[in-house]
Amino acid sequence: MDYILNTLSNLIAQTAFMNLTVGNLVMIFVAFIFLYLAIKRGFEPLLLVPIAFGMLLVNIYPDIMLKPENSTNGVGGLLHYFYILDEWSILPSLIFMGVGAQTDFGPLIANPKSFLLGAAAQFGIYAAYFIAILMGFNDKAAAAISIIGGADGPTSIFLAGKLGQTEYLGPIAVAAYSYMALVPIIQPPIMKFFTTDEEKRIKMEQLRPVSQLEKILFPIIVTVVVCLILPTTAPLVGMLMLGNLFKESGVVKQLTETAANAMMYIVVILLGTSVGATTSAEAFLKVTTLKIVALGLIAFAFGTWAGVVFGKLMCKLTGGKVNPLIGSAGVSAVPMAARVSQKVGAEYDPTNFLLMHAMGPNVAGVIGTAVAAGTFMAIFGIV
Repeated sequence: MDYILNTLSNLIAQTAFMNLTVGNLVMIFVAFIFLYLAIKRGFEPLLLVPIAFGMLLVNIYPDIMLKPENSTNGVGGLLHYFYILDEWSILPSLIFMGVGAQTDFGPLIANPKSFLLGAAAQFGIYAAYFIAILMGFNDKAAAAISIIGGADGPTSIFLAGKLGQTEYLGPIAVAAYSYMALVPIIQPPIMKFFTTDEEKRIKMEQLRPVSQLEKILFPIIVTVVVCLILPTTAPLVGMLMLGNLFKESGVVKQLTETAANAMMYIVVILLGTSVGATTSAEAFLKVTTLKIVALGLIAFAFGTWAGVVFGKLMCKLTGGKVNPLIGSAGVSAVPMAARVSQKVGAEYDPTNFLLMHAMGPNVAGVIGTAVAAGTFMAIFGIV
């Protein structure tokens, strides 16, 4: 009888119920919310499902993120090794290659002025940088946090790792990916408030056809120009443009399909679950985390606002030929932000088709956020 009781006692002691804290329960509840938003509401499930599940796993079984030096047998937890690929900037760079293989830069080539809208939307990053310093973060931490304003998860992870801000990498990554997923909720109120009904109904002229030669030359020229000016952007911009060159060259269809599909989805699984696994209650439930989440929202809101305001300026300068709504797509959440521009415009005129026009600033925002990250790295002398 004693043997049975001892056995049952040992089994009970080994269950997660005996080790759960209030903080773990809070984070598990947050994971359930993310899963609800992803599965029921359809908010970027490719991002939120793996992030939420990683969050769930680490708060039930913390050792899944155990470092080898802290284990008794020298072997770390499964998701720790996934996370190492984040710290080494491998997964963010591969994500950029996949994005490049999926992206059509034609709208940006057809309307180069879109670069200005993509650049304007990066204002949120620099505004958040100075606000973060005022809130007590050091300059490198402020830079790593502010990049959330680009709504670009891979770049946020990349910069945090390069600047040595791994203690903030988890909250930064979760905030960046969460805001990417919540673009359809966050952006429309800002877009509607800062534009008139007349501006929202502006129909833009059809974009000119872009030749295959232009599409092939674009990734090569961008790589040469950007990487010569900011060599530190090579891992991101280089991989983005390599993936796009695969697509546009037309001679490596197998590589294009692999980068855009199989590899992309594998990397999303590894990156998403490892990012979610950084949200253990012990590491995540801190005042600093709340500050990072708030700063990320400020940066993203400022970026959206700056893109819309610059769109209004371009509207005035072109005599009403630019719909300011496409300026909000200057953040680099591709293609979510462009879809939001289309959706808001269609609310005021169902016959208005803004998607392809919004894709110009949207893909420009991807390049712009990578350039912003490279600028911060250059400022701090990171190679």
